[in-house]
Amino acid sequence: MSQDPATKIFTDPEVLEDVDIVDIYNLVVWNDEVNTFEWVIETLMEICGHSFEQAEQCAYIIHYQGKYAVKSGIYEDLKPMCDEITDRGIGATLEIPV
Repeated sequence: MSQDPATKIFTDPEVLEDVDIVDIYNLVVWNDEVNTFEWVIETLMEICGHSFEQAEQCAYIIHYQGKYAVKSGIYEDLKPMCDEITDRGIGATLEIPV
């Protein structure tokens, strides 16, 4: 592998040890036979900030696949969203992607 002579790579062990690795989670919404498409779409728009089109696509994928990761991010950001979704009667979990 050739390297551009103008590029310098620094590998200071002290800096490398201080880097925190953050786990990324998926907010997974589950299909059920209770909630309507409209309710799921409205929930995704209000809680996850999806556009109507994005929320509608997610709702169809959830319906046909049984579940779908509607959002990815850090636990601290997704946990309140997951709680709000489940408070609305929609099944949701946080999962670490495999």
